[in-house]
Amino acid sequence: MSQYFEIHPDNPQKRLIYQTVEIIHNGGVVVYPTDSSYAIGCHLGDKSAMEKIRRVRQVDDKHHFTLVCSDLSEISTYAKVSNADYRLLKSLTPGPYTFLLKATHEVPRRLMHPKRRMIGIRVVDDPIVRDILNELGQPIMSSTLIMPGNDVPETDAHEIREKLEHQVDLIVDGGNCGFEATTVIDMVESPPRVVRHGKGTEHGFS
Repeated sequence: MSQYFEIHPDNPQKRLIYQTVEIIHNGGVVVYPTDSSYAIGCHLGDKSAMEKIRRVRQVDDKHHFTLVCSDLSEISTYAKVSNADYRLLKSLTPGPYTFLLKATHEVPRRLMHPKRRMIGIRVVDDPIVRDILNELGQPIMSSTLIMPGNDVPETDAHEIREKLEHQVDLIVDGGNCGFEATTVIDMVESPPRVVRHGKGTEHGFS
């Protein structure tokens, strides 16, 4: 049976943030809200938790995870960022974008695209996520919470609880956060190009 925390979307309760981070540190799989939709995540590099997420989503080992980072400075630890890349990242973060970038050696090999050595990176504009990341001290290895057979992400925490209360360790209810996935921008090659249109396109990048 998973735990269920109702965390205030604008003023997250510190006690619940600490408990969330403790669950992640202990190998737990957590469902949490973002600025685009609900996501499912775990501790960076935790192989068993990563496999658990794959089972929930029913995806294979080719499924790509995203590193949800606290800010731009953390991105540079895990991805190679040129000056031009940095300017684009700065203009679009935090926000509902996933950036595909060349990975550094800090990224576990199993998280990278096997041929291109790239990794998905996000900086989320959400107070709950910001507080979790600040306390955690490293990115969350994450995937958009799209249930098998569905085309859109989950948006209601109560419904997520009904579906996943025996499959994940924690569900963070931060209210309704929408159901549109991020816009994905491939920055491995120049110039950058949009490979998935999502919520971010309303912010001026198409």
